[in-house]
Amino acid sequence: MQEPRIIYKKAEPSLADGIVHDHLHWQVFATVEKFRVGEDKPYEVVKQKGNLLLNEGIQKMLDLLTGTGGTSYNATNARIGVGNGSAAAAATQTALQGGSSIFVAMGGTYPSRASQTVSFQGTFGSGTAEFSWEEWSIDNGSTGTLNLNRKVGNLGTKGTNETWVLTADITVS
Repeated sequence: MQEPRIIYKKAEPSLADGIVHDHLHWQVFATVEKFRVGEDKPYEVVKQKGNLLLNEGIQKMLDLLTGTGGTSYNATNARIGVGNGSAAAAATQTALQGGSSIFVAMGGTYPSRASQTVSFQGTFGSGTAEFSWEEWSIDNGSTGTLNLNRKVGNLGTKGTNETWVLTADITVS
């Protein structure tokens, strides 16, 4: 007896079915507001687009989505970090790559969600993270073992007597 022939076809949308989408859009904008101590207006604002989801972050999101456990990226656990590493981002990385790096807790009402955008924000005060900011990431705990993402790109060199505020807005559609 001959085995049946199997034919794989791509589903074609019809007006009755609506539109078929097989992709996810992950759009990230980071903003760094740079303040001199004692000033309430930033002397510079740097904006950066894009980042890379890390495998461990994808796995944790799926665990949280399916209720199989894990630490949430919430106000208690989420942190945002910066480092001076310039190695290209790779999905297999599990940490910031630079020799100097630091994570800070979320500020005030962060993380927050509005519609399909979640925002993370951390403040790096005077005496903190005073090095060249070449990379950033969001993690969900004090050990930095579950990084959601990583972005490589020059955000500037933080000097003494400065406070920098890093905000990452992630939109999923």
